[in-house]
Amino acid sequence: MSDLISIKGGRDGLRLRLDASAAWPDLLSWLDQHLSERRGFFHGASLVIDLGEREVSPAQLDEILTLMRQHGVQATAVDSSERVTRAAARSAGLAARPLPRYTGSVAAGEPEALLVIRTLRSGQVLRHTGHITLIGDVNPGAEIIAGGSVVVWGRLRGMVHAGALGDSNAIICALELTPTQLRIADLIARAPERNEVRRPEFARVVAGEIVVDGWEAFKR
Repeated sequence: MSDLISIKGGRDGLRLRLDASAAWPDLLSWLDQHLSERRGFFHGASLVIDLGEREVSPAQLDEILTLMRQHGVQATAVDSSERVTRAAARSAGLAARPLPRYTGSVAAGEPEALLVIRTLRSGQVLRHTGHITLIGDVNPGAEIIAGGSVVVWGRLRGMVHAGALGDSNAIICALELTPTQLRIADLIARAPERNEVRRPEFARVVAGEIVVDGWEAFKR
């Protein structure tokens, strides 16, 4: 992805940050490409738009919101240090939050891992750009979508998509791995057959397909 945009996970969920000096058409083009290439991860997602010191008009904000909606992405808030931009966000019905003016560049790094302690119930979606560790169960009808690997310290009976940003080296681990669907990168596997004896298992990509093994076979 170009340095013009970055999308990362944070305390308030996914955050889209746009370069403050790049031409607006270039930003829209890069964002369109990025969302298209990673549709499996972003479709249905909500995120905060971080516009930093850029002044954005109502028409420009409408352009980016329309583009995001075309990819099934919803904006929940706009963070900006500029009053003009925050006013445009409020006019669009979004929360507008002030930011301190940036004094330097923010170093890019690996997305932070996310630890969640709760049970995911039907209809709930847990989404993060990095690795996800869930202490709890994933009930049928619930989803986990991660840019990295997924570890469930409990029963995984919903849908899980690891490596959703294209990482085929991601793995999926669970104390009880009986999902409705397994996905790693762009590969999809049927749910493994249910056995009488439950045991910790993990799924990984081997020779272009998703393979599920017992935890004792795990080697990095």
